[in-house]
Amino acid sequence: MKKFKIISALAIIVVLGITGYYFFFAAYSNGYRVGTIIKMSQRGVVFKTNEGQLHTGGVTAGGEGGLASTIWDFSVERGSDQILNKISKAADEQKRVKLFYKEKFYKWSFFGDTKYFIEEVEILESKTAPAPELKIEPKLEIEAELENEEEQFSDENTMF
Repeated sequence: MKKFKIISALAIIVVLGITGYYFFFAAYSNGYRVGTIIKMSQRGVVFKTNEGQLHTGGVTAGGEGGLASTIWDFSVERGSDQILNKISKAADEQKRVKLFYKEKFYKWSFFGDTKYFIEEVEILESKTAPAPELKIEPKLEIEAELENEEEQFSDENTMF
């Protein structure tokens, strides 16, 4: 009987340990978001976390009928210097990025302020072509009117 209690207690501890580990480190979902980086900061007194904001574009209706932009908060894990460098470069150059993330089950403040952790950054190139140079040629009728106005003005301003 004593053996059964010890084995049962160990089994419960192992199951709780695996469950705790799963909720602590496992990802709930993953995906990506596209937008422009508007903020990147390092927060915390004891546990430093890297937090950022992505403007995904567009405007939505606010709670009281006002308009609110769509901003998405995210975190970057400690030791992800390559990701932080890419985000910093994109923010400095004001380029759009595609942020690949994993979503955790819970928000643990010593990991980050959000449940969304960036795994990869792709800097997107602008796909818009430069605007063509427009050549506007004045119509002959307008040119003739302008010449007549110039002659009248010069005649009125003479003292002789």
